[in-house]
Amino acid sequence: MTLFWILGALLAAAALALAAQPLWRRRAGGAVSRDAMNAAVYRDQLRELDADLASGAIARADHGRARQELERRVLEDFSHVEQEHRPGGNRFVAYSVLAVPLVALGVYFLVGNPGVIALQDTAQATQRQIEGLVERLAAKMKENPDDAEGWRLLGRSYASLGRFEEAAEAYARAAARAPRDANLLVELADALAMANGQRLAGDPEKLLERALQIDPKNLKALALAGTAAFNRGDFAGAAARWERMLPLVAADSEDARVIRENVEQARAKGDAAAKLAGTVSLSPKLKGRAAPDDTVFIFARAVEGPRVPLAVLRMKVRDLPASFSLDDSMAMAPGARLSGFARVIVGARISKSGNATPQPGDLQGSSAAVANDSTGVKVVIDTVAGAK
Repeated sequence: MTLFWILGALLAAAALALAAQPLWRRRAGGAVSRDAMNAAVYRDQLRELDADLASGAIARADHGRARQELERRVLEDFSHVEQEHRPGGNRFVAYSVLAVPLVALGVYFLVGNPGVIALQDTAQATQRQIEGLVERLAAKMKENPDDAEGWRLLGRSYASLGRFEEAAEAYARAAARAPRDANLLVELADALAMANGQRLAGDPEKLLERALQIDPKNLKALALAGTAAFNRGDFAGAAARWERMLPLVAADSEDARVIRENVEQARAKGDAAAKLAGTVSLSPKLKGRAAPDDTVFIFARAVEGPRVPLAVLRMKVRDLPASFSLDDSMAMAPGARLSGFARVIVGARISKSGNATPQPGDLQGSSAAVANDSTGVKVVIDTVAGAK
C-alpha cells in the first residue's frame, strides 16, 4: 500500500510538471530555471499537504485554507511569465497547474485504504505502473457507474496523463449525473478542447456558455469563453467576458492587471477589425431585368470556411452603382465574422422577392478571392441564377 500511495503522489507530481512545462519552455540551456525550481517546491508542498490530510494530521477545513494560500502563491510566482499562444496565457497556465494536484489523493481514497498510509518508504514508479493505477480507478467506476465524483476524478487522472479523449469521456459521464455542476462542465469543455487540438470552437464553447448560465461568476469559464471568442474574431465578446472577471479578483492584484491588459488588447483588435470596401454595379445587359425597388444583397463569404455570409449589406437597385463597406458589425452569426477569415469572396445579388435565400432568376455577380481588409474591390452583377 505504501507503493500505491507513492505512485499516486508521483501521478500528481507528473501532472503538475506537465501542466507547468510552458512556464519554463523558453528557458533553453543546462541551467535549471527559477520557475522549474518553484514548480518542484510547490509540488512537494502540495504532496505534503495532501499526506497530512490523508493521515488525519490536519482537518479538512485547515487543508482547504492552506491549499488556497498555496494556490495564491503559485499565481503570484508565475505571473511574470511571458504570455504564450493566447492572451492571458500565464493565467490560463496557472489554472492548469492548479487543476490537478489532488488527483492522486482522490484516486487513493477511491481504490486504496487511507488508514494504512506510510510515507517513510521510497520507490520508483514507472509510467506503466502509474497508468495501471488509473486503470484500477477506471475498473472501480465500472462497478460504481453512478458515482459522479468518481468519474470527475477519473477525468482528472486521464487529463494528467495527457489522455484527453478518455478524460472527456469520463467528464461527460460525470456531467450526465451532475448536469448543474458548472465546474464539471468547464472541465469537460477544457478536455474536449485539448482532445481537439486546443480548439475551443464548437461543443467546448457551448459547454462554457452552459456553465456560465449556471454560474455567471465562474472564473475559468469566463477566461476560456473569452479566449474562444477572441480566437474566432469576436473581440468585443472576448473583452466583455474577460471584463466580467475583474470584480472577482482583487483590484490591485497581478491577476487584475493581466485581465485588464487582455481586455485592452481585445478592444484594440476590435477597433482595428477588418473592413472590406469597394463598388458594386449592374451590367448594362441586365438593367432591363431589374426594377429600381428590387433589393440588392452585398455579402462576403469565406474562401475556406463556413458557407454562412460573414457580413451582409442591403440596398436598392436604384442605388447602383454604389460604394460599399463590410465589417464585423454586419455579421449574421456570432462565430462567423469577417475578421476571422483572411481570404474572402464578395458577392452581390438582386432579389425581386427581397428574400435573403437565393432564388432561381436572381441576378448576381462576385469578385475574385481577396484579403478581408481589401479596398477597391469591384463586383459586377452580370449573371442570372439558374440560367443555362
